[in-house]
Order: sequence, then C-alpha cells, then structure tokens
Amino acid sequence: MTLGSDLGVAGASRDELYTAMDWLVGRQDAIEAELARRHLHGADRHGAIAMFDLSSSWVEGSCCPLAGRGYSRDGKKGKQQIEYGLLTDRVGRPVAIRVFPGNTADPAAFIEAVDLVRSRFGLTELTLVGDRGMITSARIGALKQLGGLSWITCLRAPAIKALAADDGPLQMSLFDTQDLAEITHPDYPGERLIACRNPALAQLRAAKRDSLLTATEALLGKITTRVREGRLAGADAIGVAVGKVIDKYKMAKHLTYQISDTTLTYQRDQAGIAAEAALDGIYVIRTSVPATVLDAAATVQAYKALSHVERDFRNIKTDDLDLRPIHHYLPDRVRAHVLICMLAQYLTWHLRRALAPLTYTDEHPPARDNPVAPATRSAHAERKAARHTTHDHRPVRSFRGLLEHLATLTRNTITVGDRTFDKISNPTAEQQRAFDLLDAPIPLTLR
Repeated sequence: MTLGSDLGVAGASRDELYTAMDWLVGRQDAIEAELARRHLHGADRHGAIAMFDLSSSWVEGSCCPLAGRGYSRDGKKGKQQIEYGLLTDRVGRPVAIRVFPGNTADPAAFIEAVDLVRSRFGLTELTLVGDRGMITSARIGALKQLGGLSWITCLRAPAIKALAADDGPLQMSLFDTQDLAEITHPDYPGERLIACRNPALAQLRAAKRDSLLTATEALLGKITTRVREGRLAGADAIGVAVGKVIDKYKMAKHLTYQISDTTLTYQRDQAGIAAEAALDGIYVIRTSVPATVLDAAATVQAYKALSHVERDFRNIKTDDLDLRPIHHYLPDRVRAHVLICMLAQYLTWHLRRALAPLTYTDEHPPARDNPVAPATRSAHAERKAARHTTHDHRPVRSFRGLLEHLATLTRNTITVGDRTFDKISNPTAEQQRAFDLLDAPIPLTLR
C-alpha cells in the first residue's frame, strides 16, 4: 500500500493519529452541515426526504463511558456496546451519524436526530422515514408539536390487528384486485394509512411460522419423552423444563399445553394461528405526508427506501469497512472512529455507483409498476450475472473483487546506476477502465 507514504503519514505515531482523530471530530458538525446542504436541501417534486435508523457495535474493554448493555443488533452476547444513528438522503447517501450510549432506546435517538435536522441543518420542511420501533406514537406527538416535519413509518402488529377487526377498515376484500389501498381511522386523525399485501411475504411468513412451531414441538417432545420414561416428574419440575424452551422461538402464543405430576401434553392453537395467518404479508404504512406530495405508491417506495440505510450499516460494519469492534475508550475517539467509517461509506457509495459497469450492480433498475411487489433486476443486469461479463466482454466482479483487482496495480521503485525512479506496472484493461469511469488518470503518486 502506498497511501501512507504518498500522503507523508507512513511513520505517524499513535499520538499523531489520535490528534488527527480529535481534529476531525471537532469539525463533524461543519462536515455534516455541508453534506445536508448538498443532499437534503435539494428537494425534488416529492420534497426532501431523510432516512434514519439505529445500529450498534460491541466494545472491547471496560473503560468506555459510552459503553452500555442494551439490545445487541450484532447478536454479541455478554458484551457492552455503543449505538449509533445514521441519517441518509432518500437514496442512501450518508449525511450524518451520531453515537449514543449502548443502552439508548430507539425513540430517544430519533429525538436527537430531529434536533440535529432542525437546529444544526436548518431544515424546517422535511420528511423523516423510520421503522415502527423508531417513530412511535409518542414521537409522532412530539413531531406534531414541532411542526414542519412530516414522517413515514409503519404500524406494529397489534395496531394492524385492531384495524382488521370485524368493524375495522382493514378488510381482506380490499386486496381482491390490488395490492395496496388507502384507509382511514379516527385513531389517526389527519394522517394517511396505506395498507399493503405482499403475497410472497405472506408465503415466507407462513413457512417461517411453521418451521419455528416444528422446532418448538421438537423441544417439547424431548421433555415429553423424559416425563413418559419417569426421568422427569412433578408438575413444578415439568413446568420449569417447559418454561425453559417454550418461548425460545417465540411460539408460545401458538401452543397450549397441560401439565400434571406425571404427564405433559401440548397442541397447536389452530384458531390463534389462523387469525395471525390471515394477516400474513400485510403491513400498514402511516404517514402525515399529503397525497399531493406523495401518492400511495410513492409513499410505499419511500418507506422501502429504508433498505438503503440497512445496506449502509452492512457496508460500514462488515462488508467494506469493518467498524466493529470498538477499542477506544474516550467518547470523542469513539465518535471520531464512527465518523471516519461514515465518511468512508460516503466515498464507497459514490465508488459503487461510478464503478457499476464493471460489477454486478444493476445500473438501470426497472421502474416498479407495483411498489408492493418484490424488486426486479433489469435484463442487462441479468445478462451480466449469467455471463459474468459486460456487453463488451470485460470480466464482471463484485465490488470487493474489483477493489482487490485494482490493488494488484503496483508502483515499483527502480534503481539504475545512480538513478532511482518510480514506475507503475502496466494496468490491465479492467484497471484502466475503472480509472476512466472515475474520470481520473492512474497517478504515479497520490500527492
């Protein structure tokens, strides 16, 4: 790697690196304000839309004041963590990131994001998009009082069930000829509810529920065998054993069981399963955005754009940047570490788009006539994936594979007699094409 020597920092000490991090975090507000000016102020006909979501990474050591025990999105048990909220534009370009203590609840993080948007970025007209755990009814009440900020989120399962009651507006007949329909309810005054049904999602949820029920029954079957063979007796002891496994896969609500001192029987609650199955594949989007700004289809698309934030988190944490784990213990060093990863993801976002012709990325994803249906790839992208070559017969790689291929471009220091000079190896056609796509020459140095 030549980057360190080219920039004159190859011999930087640890203290110098920390000084650079301290310098960067001191300019975080100014950097993010400029990104917001570029990507959030430039509203299109749908108005400015920002996505917000929360993630976490575990912390090594025990001295970081920000470390806390909370819900680990990494599935890392026994570790303290920090949380961070990422704000992006509607296509997933990172704009701002904030670090929170590891035990911060989603709604509290959302309130700080709102404050960031209003006080730091000066955005008084903006639509914030967040999932059902982020933008709760309480947070919506706060947004209403602030004014100027609208939202797009999704209802939780109990609220959807209430709408689907016998006298509710969410009836299955709505989906006889279409996949989405707007409904209203007095519990949501001045808001729009867009009910969607995805048959593919319904099949997936039904299959998952059946699989989890089967796994739970297998665990209960082992306990039944112990009871039958006399190796487990007493209603209390049997109950303790059942309690340890009954909710492992969150299927206790779909099973009923009877326990005595010498027996254990269980069966599926078919009525409860049927009631839940009736709502499989149905979700309801809740928004304050007027239909004149975003129609029903555009609102669904805006909510689904949260997947861009999930992709950013995946790139930041594992695919490209490997943010985790956190080894710093000073809060500002943690913030600087996370900010560096966000800025690197901003660069990665643009690189992925610029280098798309040489990767499997779909350069021209087809417009979605039905926003509820699963996304499809263009015929051009399907041909790239099938042939592993571009239309002009160049190899197609993953984004990571392309970067690894670019890394084989070497700079050699050559000494002939008393003369020393640097020379870059001859680039392959793909390496030259990559730099052409970036509209940049292949430099001898990066100074």
